[in-house]
Amino acid sequence: MTMAAHVALISFSSSLPSLPGLPRLSSTKYRPLIMAAMSDDPVRKWIITEGNATEIIRISPIGGGCINRASRYDTDAGSFFVKTNRSIGPSMFEGEALGLGAMFSTRSIRVPKPFKVGPLPTGGSYIIMEFIDFGLSRGNQSDLGRKLAEMHKTGKSEKGFGFEVDNTIGSTPQINTWSSDWIQFYGEHRLGYQLQLARDQYGDSTMYEKGQRLVKSMGPLFDNVVIEPCLLHGDLWSGNISSDKKGEPVILDPACYYGHNEVEFGMSWCAGFGGSFYSSYFKVMPKQPGFEQRKNLYMLYHYLNHYNLFGSGYRSSAMSIIDDYLRMLKA
Repeated sequence: MTMAAHVALISFSSSLPSLPGLPRLSSTKYRPLIMAAMSDDPVRKWIITEGNATEIIRISPIGGGCINRASRYDTDAGSFFVKTNRSIGPSMFEGEALGLGAMFSTRSIRVPKPFKVGPLPTGGSYIIMEFIDFGLSRGNQSDLGRKLAEMHKTGKSEKGFGFEVDNTIGSTPQINTWSSDWIQFYGEHRLGYQLQLARDQYGDSTMYEKGQRLVKSMGPLFDNVVIEPCLLHGDLWSGNISSDKKGEPVILDPACYYGHNEVEFGMSWCAGFGGSFYSSYFKVMPKQPGFEQRKNLYMLYHYLNHYNLFGSGYRSSAMSIIDDYLRMLKA
């Protein structure tokens, strides 16, 4: 999602230097002040206790996002990446942490390891995770395709399609109620939810009615397809893809759930996937019949979400996809 906060574009220029002439608060005399400050700041408290640090050397803001505030905490025990939101409770970051943890546990593609989520005392919430020092490029496309496919192949759910909690796609709620039927899940909780949102927000009854016709008619697009509930990143666009200093691909800011692996390519219109990416991906997760016919169906979810988040500039793309499918399916 184009409004997701990412770990990229690090700025060290605004780190907090020690000022001459001021007392050192690490002395025994001022220790009560430090403990009082820690009790009011759960991020500092976790870093100094469970994060095994004895000193926070500097805090540097990180640019790139418009939903959350992001910072790098440098300590004598290493660096941590912290996101805070002053208006949204912990549920948003809990969803992100569960998604990162699920992807991390597949040991396939690198993601930031989540450490702690909690509320801020003045309202809002925070998440602390591993800090990854990024390289200068988005990494090798072939490696990205192979490792993403390995995650999809390894990360499976016996509960069906959905996720442990609802989460967000950008700032839009994403409903993840478990279902044994992928077509029903995608029609109701992805396309149907966005269509309803567009009608409620814009009064767009034309899109809603045509979109619902598509939802009811899209079954034949999945004929002869084996659909397994694969662990998905869920919001894989170029801003959520990077590489570490060794050149290994890194993905971040997920909107995870278990779904049809092909839906992962729904943001390909702004992800920059090349031929080597798809070639490596399909060597691990073979392409299934009708893949090309379903590509736009999975893009539609994200075009609808962009329409609901950013306005009418995305409406024509969404309507064009809906109309094309209605003609194809004679619906």
